[in-house]
Amino acid sequence: MFNEEFFVALGFAIFVALLGYLGVHKKLNAALDKRGDRIKAELDEASKLRAEAEAVLASFEKRRIEAEAEAAAMITQAKAEAELLAKEAHARISDFIERRKKQAEEKIANAEAQATAEVRAAAAEAATKAAETVLKVEAKGAFGEELIGKNIADLGKLLH
Repeated sequence: MFNEEFFVALGFAIFVALLGYLGVHKKLNAALDKRGDRIKAELDEASKLRAEAEAVLASFEKRRIEAEAEAAAMITQAKAEAELLAKEAHARISDFIERRKKQAEEKIANAEAQATAEVRAAAAEAATKAAETVLKVEAKGAFGEELIGKNIADLGKLLH
């Protein structure tokens, strides 16, 4: 009856009773509960950190979208300004070309007028000399001299 198995069983029962008497099971439960609370707190903290990280990510995403929109607006504005500057430059160049063209036309007109005047003067002078020569040969005497002088003076005035 009191064999080895009995004493092992009796020792085990005494050990378990002693553990129960000393409250080891309460201490184990308290330690496990404390560890579970600590793990739960860490999980809560990780959840909060994840939520904060998601909020920061959303904030950065919103800023990125705003920055892209602002960059697109700047590009659009720059294109509009470039087109406006190009139109202004084209208008200035057209105006400059028009003014130069008018100046050239005025110079040409002045040159033509001057050339016409020079040709008229040369023609008048040649005609005067020719008339003088013809009249000197045909009209002789005092009356001829007076007529020639008067007509030559009138002819010079008429042709100029």
